[in-house]
Amino acid sequence: MDSAFTATPDEAAFWAGRTFDDFLFRPQKTESQTRRTISVKSLLTADIALDLPIVSSNMDSVTGADMARAMAMHGGIGVVHRGMSIERQASEVAVVKRSQSAVIDSPLCLPMGTSIRQARRFARQHGITGILIETASGSNVLAGLLSNRDTPVHDDAAEDRVVDDFMTPLSRLVTGAPDISTDEAERLMFEHRIERLPLIDGANRIQGLITRRDINLNRKQPGASKDSAGHLRCAAAVGARGDYLERAAALLEAGADLLFVDIAHGHSVIMERAVAGLRGQFGNVPLVCGNIATSAGARFMRDIGADAIKVGVGPGCGCRTRLETAAGVPQLQAIREAYLAVGDKVPIVADGGVKTDKDIFLALICGASTVMLGSALSGTDEAPGHVIQDPATHMKKKLYRGMTSPEAVMEALYDSGSSEERDAALEIPPEGQEIQVPYRGSVSTILQRIRGHLQSSVSYGGETTLAAVREKVLPDPTAFLVPLSAAARIESYER
Repeated sequence: MDSAFTATPDEAAFWAGRTFDDFLFRPQKTESQTRRTISVKSLLTADIALDLPIVSSNMDSVTGADMARAMAMHGGIGVVHRGMSIERQASEVAVVKRSQSAVIDSPLCLPMGTSIRQARRFARQHGITGILIETASGSNVLAGLLSNRDTPVHDDAAEDRVVDDFMTPLSRLVTGAPDISTDEAERLMFEHRIERLPLIDGANRIQGLITRRDINLNRKQPGASKDSAGHLRCAAAVGARGDYLERAAALLEAGADLLFVDIAHGHSVIMERAVAGLRGQFGNVPLVCGNIATSAGARFMRDIGADAIKVGVGPGCGCRTRLETAAGVPQLQAIREAYLAVGDKVPIVADGGVKTDKDIFLALICGASTVMLGSALSGTDEAPGHVIQDPATHMKKKLYRGMTSPEAVMEALYDSGSSEERDAALEIPPEGQEIQVPYRGSVSTILQRIRGHLQSSVSYGGETTLAAVREKVLPDPTAFLVPLSAAARIESYER
């Protein structure tokens, strides 16, 4: 839709106080022969589409490098949280951007003369199993390759020896030209039974690296979220005060594709100044701004130049804002209000309140372009934190917490704040809480389930793409939604 809609009095009354469990969707006739081929692609910003319209929340119990990498591999995107030092957050982003690509443009290197101990630490820090060795620091001239199989096992005496003694030297390495095709690289790696193919020019300068793992992953995940260079996409959160410009600079330098400007009350002068500061320093970097919950808030975000708007004040299970302040709008009403305010000019990210997969579909057909998930992903292997066991039930669980919970605030400040900032934070009543969620294994299982359920929902919507269902339903969802009585709600959702 090119322009915003205006709600009639009847429509405004229809949406008042509504959230996900208030409706069912009327099934439509479908032409689909199989749900497996149904596309659920949708826009995150005007220029960035996601094959799976799911965003993992920028919370310290949800998204670090592991989650962001998994999200991108499955066609979504992760937002690396900011509850850590600038250096550490930038490092997490860099890990994602380097983790999987047909060609790694600037592979990590260490110089000759580096000790095995230092090389092990470097590999752990960056999550890699092979390191290119250059002739001297910064020379970018290939001397050899050190892989896991080259390093001595449990030999303390070898820890201080240099990598030169163990690496495979350039004279014995199989290398490729900088413009080698993926197919030719794969043929070479199979022929020589190698896992890594360094790319060098005529002067042995390092031009890139191709790994068998990355080629295999490319084939297995054709819908992965990637930038124009073939690297996984990764988002990162910044605040709106303090070090936010310095943080943004480091994150963009590390390769972040877009920034989430993250404050609890986005409809504010603070947000307006922050966006102006970011635009002034970084130009047209994509900015997702939030959170808001009203039509006025959505128009405000549009007018200050947000590339996407994060909608949701207080619906999440880790948030106590509504309980402590009474501020908020029921989530489906908030989504619809925001959409009616800005139409399709600015995509909407629905943030919070999702309890089941059907809530995702309802959010998408009522105005959201993507949906942000927190607690639904926090119990997985890829989420930060450790698996714990309840001593009473012996059930495995993980911790999930709102970013304004006392635990999250203090941990972030101990990582990067001053004692004065910690003292000031203790004086502010918290609006977040820490809870335990069931351990759920790999996030891949959850994302595959969500994709499958979304494909089924699109089929029930009578179309073969999510985009087509949204185009049909968005002008007037009231024609497709069935309001539920108390008895109908029990019949539909209580099992």
